[in-house]
Amino acid sequence: MAIQILLNLMLAFIWMFLQNDWTLSGLIVGYVLGLLIIGAFRRFFSRPFYMKKIWAIIRLLLLFIKELFLSSFSVAWQTISPKLNFRPGIFAYETELEKDWEVTLLACLISLTPGTLTLEVSQDKRSLYIHAMDIKEVEEHIKQIRNTFETAILEVKRA
Repeated sequence: MAIQILLNLMLAFIWMFLQNDWTLSGLIVGYVLGLLIIGAFRRFFSRPFYMKKIWAIIRLLLLFIKELFLSSFSVAWQTISPKLNFRPGIFAYETELEKDWEVTLLACLISLTPGTLTLEVSQDKRSLYIHAMDIKEVEEHIKQIRNTFETAILEVKRA
């Protein structure tokens, strides 16, 4: 991936040199042309096209921002409502993630989302113990985490 990024930057600077255009727009045009060239010759690289991984990372960040806003509004609504009708609880979440950085990223994303907190990760790194502010159905929370954060982290890993 690093070789492809460096090659793309080199192609962008060659474009700027040939066009004698040392502006930001010249760099952007050169970078896009470099992307097209690297995309056309991606079968000659041993690794997948690097824009797949960057796109997966962007999608993970956008997913986190969406979940952050939704849970922030939910927590704010629970806080300002006159009647306290939430049920806090702790549940165990079995993850399919294998590497340390993946489990750490999942735990951080869960903790950074308002209303949830990762309390502990088991020794075998397969279970996360999560405290949630409002648990109506444990399986619903597990399904939501699996279908959002864990799936996005696996896409970043595969790309």
